[in-house]
Amino acid sequence: MIAFPRTELAQQVAAALQGQALLGDAHNGLFLAAPRRTGKSTFLQSDLKPLLEVCGVAVVYVDLWADPHRDPGALIADAIGRALEPQLGLVARAAKKAGVDKVSLAGWLQVDTTRIGKLDGLTLVDALRALHETSGKPIALIIDEAQHALTSEDGEAAMTSLKSARDQLNRPGEVRLMLVMSGSDRDKLIRLVNSNAAPFFGSQVQRMPPLGPDFIAHVASLIESQRPSLIPVDQAALHQAFEAFGHRPQFFMAALGQVLSPLANLSGRFEPALLQAASDRQRDDEAQMEADFLGLKPVEQVVLWRMLDQGPRFRPYDAEALRFYGDLLAQPMTVPTVQRALESLRQRMPALVWKSARGEYAVEDASMHRWFQARRAAGTWPPVPQEVLAMQTA
Repeated sequence: MIAFPRTELAQQVAAALQGQALLGDAHNGLFLAAPRRTGKSTFLQSDLKPLLEVCGVAVVYVDLWADPHRDPGALIADAIGRALEPQLGLVARAAKKAGVDKVSLAGWLQVDTTRIGKLDGLTLVDALRALHETSGKPIALIIDEAQHALTSEDGEAAMTSLKSARDQLNRPGEVRLMLVMSGSDRDKLIRLVNSNAAPFFGSQVQRMPPLGPDFIAHVASLIESQRPSLIPVDQAALHQAFEAFGHRPQFFMAALGQVLSPLANLSGRFEPALLQAASDRQRDDEAQMEADFLGLKPVEQVVLWRMLDQGPRFRPYDAEALRFYGDLLAQPMTVPTVQRALESLRQRMPALVWKSARGEYAVEDASMHRWFQARRAAGTWPPVPQEVLAMQTA
Protein backbone atom coordinates (compact mmCIF):
# COMPACT_ATOMS: atom_id res chain seq x y z
CA MET A 1 0.00 0.00 0.00
CA ILE A 2 1.42 3.38 -0.96
CA ALA A 3 1.77 6.18 1.55
CA PHE A 4 -0.39 9.22 0.90
CA PRO A 5 -0.20 11.74 3.74
CA ARG A 6 -3.30 13.88 4.26
CA THR A 7 -1.34 16.70 5.85
CA GLU A 8 -3.77 19.54 5.22
CA LEU A 9 -6.74 17.64 6.65
CA ALA A 10 -4.68 16.60 9.69
CA GLN A 11 -3.65 20.22 10.30
CA GLN A 12 -7.26 21.40 10.15
CA VAL A 13 -8.46 18.65 12.52
CA ALA A 14 -5.59 19.20 14.96
CA ALA A 15 -6.29 22.94 15.10
CA ALA A 16 -10.00 22.34 15.70
CA LEU A 17 -9.29 19.83 18.48
CA GLN A 18 -7.04 22.32 20.25
CA GLY A 19 -9.70 25.00 20.11
CA GLN A 20 -7.78 27.07 17.56
CA ALA A 21 -10.51 27.05 14.91
CA LEU A 22 -12.75 30.11 14.80
CA LEU A 23 -15.93 28.04 14.54
CA GLY A 24 -16.88 24.50 15.46
CA ASP A 25 -17.15 22.34 18.55
CA ALA A 26 -14.36 19.80 17.94
CA HIS A 27 -12.58 20.80 21.17
CA ASN A 28 -15.55 19.27 23.01
CA GLY A 29 -15.25 16.04 21.03
CA LEU A 30 -14.84 15.15 17.39
CA PHE A 31 -17.00 12.37 15.95
CA LEU A 32 -15.90 11.14 12.51
CA ALA A 33 -17.79 8.63 10.38
CA ALA A 34 -16.36 6.92 7.31
CA PRO A 35 -17.07 3.54 5.68
CA ARG A 36 -14.69 0.69 6.40
CA ARG A 37 -11.49 0.44 4.39
CA THR A 38 -11.68 4.04 3.13
CA GLY A 39 -8.53 5.16 4.98
CA LYS A 40 -10.03 6.40 8.26
CA SER A 41 -7.75 4.43 10.60
CA THR A 42 -4.70 5.17 8.46
CA PHE A 43 -5.46 8.88 8.72
CA LEU A 44 -5.90 8.74 12.49
CA GLN A 45 -2.70 6.77 13.13
CA SER A 46 -0.38 8.02 10.37
CA ASP A 47 -1.46 11.64 9.95
CA LEU A 48 -3.39 12.98 12.93
CA LYS A 49 -1.56 11.19 15.78
CA PRO A 50 2.00 12.20 14.71
CA LEU A 51 0.93 15.80 14.07
CA LEU A 52 -0.69 16.12 17.50
CA GLU A 53 2.48 14.72 19.07
CA VAL A 54 4.56 17.32 17.23
CA CYS A 55 2.18 19.92 18.70
CA GLY A 56 3.09 18.73 22.20
CA VAL A 57 0.04 16.53 22.81
CA ALA A 58 0.21 13.13 24.50
CA VAL A 59 -1.85 10.83 22.26
CA VAL A 60 -3.59 7.62 23.33
CA TYR A 61 -4.96 5.51 20.47
CA VAL A 62 -7.23 2.50 20.86
CA ASP A 63 -9.09 0.46 18.24
CA LEU A 64 -12.16 -1.20 19.74
CA TRP A 65 -12.17 -3.74 16.89
CA ALA A 66 -8.59 -4.81 17.60
CA ASP A 67 -9.96 -7.49 19.95
CA PRO A 68 -13.75 -7.75 19.44
CA HIS A 69 -14.00 -10.47 22.10
CA ARG A 70 -12.79 -8.15 24.87
CA ASP A 71 -15.06 -5.65 26.56
CA PRO A 72 -14.68 -2.18 24.96
CA GLY A 73 -14.48 -0.53 28.39
CA ALA A 74 -11.49 -2.72 29.31
CA LEU A 75 -9.74 -1.89 26.01
CA ILE A 76 -10.08 1.83 26.69
CA ALA A 77 -8.83 1.45 30.27
CA ASP A 78 -5.86 -0.67 29.15
CA ALA A 79 -4.83 1.91 26.53
CA ILE A 80 -4.83 4.70 29.11
CA GLY A 81 -2.99 2.44 31.57
CA ARG A 82 -0.25 1.72 29.01
CA ALA A 83 0.16 5.44 28.39
CA LEU A 84 0.43 6.07 32.14
CA GLU A 85 3.04 3.38 32.73
CA PRO A 86 6.10 5.16 31.27
CA GLN A 87 5.03 8.42 32.92
CA LEU A 88 4.91 6.79 36.35
CA GLY A 89 7.97 4.61 35.82
CA LEU A 90 10.43 7.00 37.45
CA VAL A 91 8.07 7.54 40.38
CA ALA A 92 7.66 3.81 40.83
CA ARG A 93 11.37 3.03 40.68
CA ALA A 94 12.24 5.77 43.16
CA ALA A 95 9.48 4.63 45.51
CA LYS A 96 10.52 0.99 45.34
CA LYS A 97 14.12 1.86 46.13
CA ALA A 98 12.86 3.66 49.21
CA GLY A 99 10.72 0.65 50.12
CA VAL A 100 7.46 2.54 49.58
CA ASP A 101 4.47 0.72 48.08
CA LYS A 102 2.27 3.76 47.59
CA VAL A 103 3.10 7.34 46.68
CA SER A 104 1.04 10.50 46.40
CA LEU A 105 1.06 11.88 42.88
CA ALA A 106 0.59 15.62 42.37
CA GLY A 107 -0.61 15.86 45.95
CA TRP A 108 -3.95 14.12 45.33
CA LEU A 109 -3.62 10.69 43.69
CA GLN A 110 -2.49 7.65 45.66
CA VAL A 111 -0.61 5.33 43.30
CA ASP A 112 0.11 1.70 44.14
CA THR A 113 3.62 1.27 42.72
CA THR A 114 3.09 -2.48 42.35
CA ARG A 115 0.27 -1.90 39.88
CA ILE A 116 1.65 0.78 37.59
CA GLY A 117 -0.24 0.72 34.30
CA LYS A 118 -3.31 -0.93 35.83
CA LEU A 119 -6.59 0.88 36.43
CA ASP A 120 -8.07 -1.36 39.12
CA GLY A 121 -9.63 0.98 41.67
CA LEU A 122 -8.69 4.05 39.60
CA THR A 123 -11.38 5.86 37.60
CA LEU A 124 -10.83 6.85 33.99
CA VAL A 125 -11.20 10.47 35.07
CA ASP A 126 -8.38 10.10 37.62
CA ALA A 127 -6.22 8.16 35.14
CA LEU A 128 -6.56 10.85 32.47
CA ARG A 129 -5.88 13.60 35.00
CA ALA A 130 -2.80 11.71 36.17
CA LEU A 131 -1.59 11.29 32.59
CA HIS A 132 -2.04 15.03 31.98
CA GLU A 133 -0.24 16.04 35.17
CA THR A 134 2.66 13.58 34.93
CA SER A 135 3.32 14.28 31.24
CA GLY A 136 2.72 18.02 31.53
CA LYS A 137 0.89 17.84 28.21
CA PRO A 138 -2.69 18.02 26.97
CA ILE A 139 -4.12 14.58 26.17
CA ALA A 140 -5.77 13.38 22.97
CA LEU A 141 -7.70 10.13 23.27
CA ILE A 142 -8.45 8.65 19.84
CA ILE A 143 -10.99 5.80 19.90
CA ASP A 144 -11.39 4.01 16.57
CA GLU A 145 -14.64 2.13 15.92
CA ALA A 146 -16.09 3.91 18.94
CA GLN A 147 -19.62 2.68 18.25
CA HIS A 148 -18.50 -0.74 19.53
CA ALA A 149 -18.43 0.74 23.05
CA LEU A 150 -22.22 0.76 22.98
CA THR A 151 -22.36 -3.04 22.85
CA SER A 152 -21.61 -3.44 26.58
CA GLU A 153 -22.61 -1.74 29.81
CA ASP A 154 -18.95 -1.23 30.74
CA GLY A 155 -18.32 0.34 27.35
CA GLU A 156 -21.21 2.74 27.82
CA ALA A 157 -19.96 3.56 31.32
CA ALA A 158 -16.51 4.29 29.90
CA MET A 159 -18.03 6.76 27.43
CA THR A 160 -19.89 8.52 30.24
CA SER A 161 -16.65 8.69 32.24
CA LEU A 162 -14.82 10.22 29.28
CA LYS A 163 -17.48 12.90 28.98
CA SER A 164 -17.02 13.62 32.70
CA ALA A 165 -13.24 13.74 32.29
CA ARG A 166 -13.59 16.23 29.44
CA ASP A 167 -15.85 18.46 31.53
CA GLN A 168 -13.51 18.33 34.53
CA LEU A 169 -10.21 18.80 32.73
CA ASN A 170 -11.08 21.41 30.13
CA ARG A 171 -11.38 25.10 30.88
CA PRO A 172 -12.53 28.06 28.78
CA GLY A 173 -9.61 28.79 26.47
CA GLU A 174 -7.64 25.72 27.64
CA VAL A 175 -8.15 22.28 26.16
CA ARG A 176 -6.49 19.60 28.29
CA LEU A 177 -8.43 16.58 26.98
CA MET A 178 -9.30 16.10 23.32
CA LEU A 179 -11.60 13.27 22.35
CA VAL A 180 -11.74 11.79 18.84
CA MET A 181 -14.37 9.11 18.23
CA SER A 182 -14.41 7.47 14.82
CA GLY A 183 -16.80 4.92 13.39
CA SER A 184 -17.39 2.99 10.19
CA ASP A 185 -21.16 3.32 10.49
CA ARG A 186 -22.70 6.75 11.01
CA ASP A 187 -26.05 5.28 12.11
CA LYS A 188 -24.32 3.52 15.01
CA LEU A 189 -21.89 6.30 15.91
CA ILE A 190 -24.71 8.83 16.08
CA ARG A 191 -26.15 6.93 19.05
CA LEU A 192 -23.38 8.51 21.14
CA VAL A 193 -24.81 11.98 20.55
CA ASN A 194 -28.45 11.89 19.46
CA SER A 195 -30.52 11.57 22.66
CA ASN A 196 -30.67 12.97 26.17
CA ALA A 197 -29.34 9.66 27.47
CA ALA A 198 -26.40 9.64 25.03
CA PRO A 199 -23.03 10.34 26.69
CA PHE A 200 -22.14 13.16 24.28
CA PHE A 201 -25.61 14.56 23.65
CA GLY A 202 -25.45 17.73 21.59
CA SER A 203 -22.29 16.93 19.64
CA GLN A 204 -22.41 16.35 15.90
CA VAL A 205 -21.21 13.40 13.85
CA GLN A 206 -19.26 14.54 10.80
CA ARG A 207 -18.49 12.56 7.69
CA MET A 208 -14.79 12.22 7.07
CA PRO A 209 -14.03 13.37 3.51
CA PRO A 210 -13.00 10.42 1.32
CA LEU A 211 -9.78 10.35 -0.63
CA GLY A 212 -10.33 12.32 -3.83
CA PRO A 213 -8.66 13.86 -6.89
CA ASP A 214 -5.41 14.65 -5.04
CA PHE A 215 -5.00 10.95 -4.22
CA ILE A 216 -5.74 9.99 -7.82
CA ALA A 217 -3.23 12.57 -9.09
CA HIS A 218 -0.63 11.09 -6.73
CA VAL A 219 -1.29 7.57 -8.00
CA ALA A 220 -1.18 8.75 -11.63
CA SER A 221 2.19 10.45 -11.06
CA LEU A 222 3.61 7.22 -9.60
CA ILE A 223 2.40 5.22 -12.59
CA GLU A 224 3.85 7.73 -15.04
CA SER A 225 7.21 7.80 -13.25
CA GLN A 226 7.49 4.00 -13.27
CA ARG A 227 5.85 3.35 -16.65
CA PRO A 228 6.67 6.28 -18.97
CA SER A 229 5.03 4.45 -21.87
CA LEU A 230 1.65 5.03 -20.19
CA ILE A 231 1.95 8.83 -20.15
CA PRO A 232 -0.52 10.46 -19.89
CA VAL A 233 -2.56 8.42 -17.45
CA ASP A 234 -6.31 9.00 -17.74
CA GLN A 235 -7.03 10.41 -14.28
CA ALA A 236 -10.77 10.67 -14.97
CA ALA A 237 -10.91 6.91 -15.61
CA LEU A 238 -8.88 6.22 -12.47
CA HIS A 239 -11.25 8.37 -10.41
CA GLN A 240 -14.28 6.60 -11.89
CA ALA A 241 -12.79 3.23 -10.96
CA PHE A 242 -11.91 4.48 -7.45
CA GLU A 243 -15.53 5.58 -6.93
CA ALA A 244 -16.76 2.17 -8.14
CA PHE A 245 -14.49 0.57 -5.53
CA GLY A 246 -16.31 2.65 -2.92
CA HIS A 247 -13.30 4.97 -2.36
CA ARG A 248 -11.50 2.00 -0.78
CA PRO A 249 -7.78 2.41 -1.53
CA GLN A 250 -6.81 -1.16 -0.63
CA PHE A 251 -9.13 -2.71 -3.23
CA PHE A 252 -8.34 -0.01 -5.78
CA MET A 253 -4.56 -0.44 -5.46
CA ALA A 254 -4.83 -4.23 -5.54
CA ALA A 255 -6.76 -4.10 -8.82
CA LEU A 256 -4.35 -1.52 -10.20
CA GLY A 257 -1.42 -3.79 -9.38
CA GLN A 258 -3.08 -6.68 -11.18
CA VAL A 259 -3.83 -4.81 -14.40
CA LEU A 260 -0.35 -3.24 -14.47
CA SER A 261 1.40 -6.55 -13.76
CA PRO A 262 3.53 -7.87 -16.63
CA LEU A 263 1.71 -11.17 -16.07
CA ALA A 264 -1.58 -9.53 -17.05
CA ASN A 265 -0.46 -9.58 -20.70
CA LEU A 266 -2.58 -6.55 -21.56
CA SER A 267 -2.36 -4.94 -24.94
CA GLY A 268 -3.14 -1.25 -25.21
CA ARG A 269 -4.26 0.93 -22.32
CA PHE A 270 -4.74 -0.37 -18.77
CA GLU A 271 -7.59 1.95 -17.78
CA PRO A 272 -10.40 -0.09 -19.41
CA ALA A 273 -9.21 -3.21 -17.57
CA LEU A 274 -9.19 -1.29 -14.28
CA LEU A 275 -12.73 -0.04 -14.87
CA GLN A 276 -13.82 -3.61 -15.64
CA ALA A 277 -12.19 -4.85 -12.43
CA ALA A 278 -14.07 -2.19 -10.46
CA SER A 279 -17.34 -3.18 -12.11
CA ASP A 280 -16.68 -6.86 -11.36
CA ARG A 281 -15.94 -6.09 -7.71
CA GLN A 282 -19.12 -4.06 -7.35
CA ARG A 283 -21.16 -6.82 -8.96
CA ASP A 284 -19.56 -9.47 -6.72
CA ASP A 285 -20.27 -7.41 -3.57
CA GLU A 286 -23.90 -6.95 -4.56
CA ALA A 287 -24.24 -10.62 -5.48
CA GLN A 288 -22.93 -11.62 -2.04
CA MET A 289 -25.43 -9.35 -0.28
CA GLU A 290 -28.23 -10.75 -2.43
CA ALA A 291 -27.16 -14.31 -1.62
CA ASP A 292 -27.04 -13.47 2.09
CA PHE A 293 -30.54 -12.00 1.97
CA LEU A 294 -32.04 -14.87 -0.04
CA GLY A 295 -30.43 -17.39 2.32
CA LEU A 296 -32.50 -16.08 5.24
CA LYS A 297 -35.78 -17.44 6.50
CA PRO A 298 -38.82 -15.35 5.41
CA VAL A 299 -39.29 -13.85 8.88
CA GLU A 300 -35.61 -12.90 9.01
CA GLN A 301 -35.88 -11.32 5.56
CA VAL A 302 -38.76 -9.04 6.52
CA VAL A 303 -37.10 -8.00 9.79
CA LEU A 304 -33.89 -7.13 7.93
CA TRP A 305 -35.98 -5.37 5.26
CA ARG A 306 -37.59 -3.20 7.91
CA MET A 307 -34.19 -2.42 9.43
CA LEU A 308 -32.76 -1.39 6.04
CA ASP A 309 -35.77 0.79 5.36
CA GLN A 310 -35.89 2.53 8.74
CA GLY A 311 -32.20 2.96 9.55
CA PRO A 312 -31.75 4.66 12.97
CA ARG A 313 -35.55 4.96 13.27
CA PHE A 314 -35.89 1.16 13.44
CA ARG A 315 -38.07 -0.07 16.31
CA PRO A 316 -38.43 -3.85 16.04
CA TYR A 317 -41.51 -4.40 18.18
CA ASP A 318 -43.80 -1.39 17.74
CA ALA A 319 -47.26 -1.84 16.23
CA GLU A 320 -46.25 -0.43 12.86
CA ALA A 321 -43.28 -2.81 12.57
CA LEU A 322 -45.38 -5.84 13.54
CA ARG A 323 -47.96 -4.83 10.95
CA PHE A 324 -45.20 -4.45 8.32
CA TYR A 325 -43.91 -7.98 8.98
CA GLY A 326 -47.42 -9.44 9.07
CA ASP A 327 -48.49 -7.82 5.80
CA LEU A 328 -45.46 -9.15 3.94
CA LEU A 329 -45.75 -12.65 5.40
CA ALA A 330 -49.56 -12.72 5.27
CA GLN A 331 -49.73 -13.91 8.88
CA PRO A 332 -49.79 -12.30 12.33
CA MET A 333 -46.41 -11.64 13.93
CA THR A 334 -45.54 -11.71 17.62
CA VAL A 335 -42.75 -10.06 19.58
CA PRO A 336 -41.09 -13.40 20.53
CA THR A 337 -40.96 -14.40 16.86
CA VAL A 338 -39.23 -11.12 15.95
CA GLN A 339 -36.83 -11.54 18.88
CA ARG A 340 -35.80 -14.98 17.63
CA ALA A 341 -35.29 -13.61 14.12
CA LEU A 342 -33.08 -10.77 15.39
CA GLU A 343 -31.00 -13.14 17.48
CA SER A 344 -30.56 -15.44 14.49
CA LEU A 345 -29.40 -12.50 12.36
CA ARG A 346 -26.89 -11.56 15.08
CA GLN A 347 -25.54 -15.12 15.38
CA ARG A 348 -24.81 -15.57 11.68
CA MET A 349 -21.16 -15.64 10.57
CA PRO A 350 -20.54 -12.92 9.65
CA ALA A 351 -23.28 -11.24 11.67
CA LEU A 352 -25.88 -9.28 9.74
CA VAL A 353 -27.23 -7.34 12.73
CA TRP A 354 -25.59 -5.28 15.52
CA LYS A 355 -27.08 -4.77 18.96
CA SER A 356 -26.25 -2.14 21.57
CA ALA A 357 -26.30 -2.70 25.32
CA ARG A 358 -29.60 -0.78 25.39
CA GLY A 359 -31.27 -3.16 22.98
CA GLU A 360 -30.96 -0.96 19.88
CA TYR A 361 -30.48 -2.77 16.57
CA ALA A 362 -28.78 -1.82 13.32
CA VAL A 363 -27.46 -3.51 10.19
CA GLU A 364 -23.89 -4.65 10.84
CA ASP A 365 -22.51 -3.65 7.42
CA ALA A 366 -23.51 -0.11 6.42
CA SER A 367 -22.92 -0.92 2.73
CA MET A 368 -26.15 -2.98 2.83
CA HIS A 369 -28.06 0.31 3.18
CA ARG A 370 -26.53 1.60 -0.05
CA TRP A 371 -27.30 -1.69 -1.80
CA PHE A 372 -30.91 -1.58 -0.55
CA GLN A 373 -31.43 2.04 -1.59
CA ALA A 374 -29.95 1.44 -5.04
CA ARG A 375 -32.16 -1.59 -5.67
CA ARG A 376 -35.25 0.17 -4.42
CA ALA A 377 -34.53 3.16 -6.66
CA ALA A 378 -34.10 0.77 -9.61
CA GLY A 379 -37.36 -1.03 -8.80
CA THR A 380 -35.60 -4.36 -8.17
CA TRP A 381 -36.36 -4.73 -4.47
CA PRO A 382 -36.85 -7.25 -2.94
CA PRO A 383 -34.39 -9.74 -4.45
CA VAL A 384 -36.04 -12.71 -6.12
CA PRO A 385 -34.46 -16.21 -6.40
CA GLN A 386 -33.20 -16.97 -9.90
CA GLU A 387 -35.57 -19.89 -10.37
CA VAL A 388 -38.56 -17.70 -9.52
CA LEU A 389 -37.27 -14.93 -11.79
CA ALA A 390 -36.90 -17.46 -14.63
CA MET A 391 -40.52 -18.58 -14.16
CA GLN A 392 -41.72 -14.97 -14.15
CA THR A 393 -39.94 -14.17 -17.42
CA ALA A 394 -40.79 -17.45 -19.16
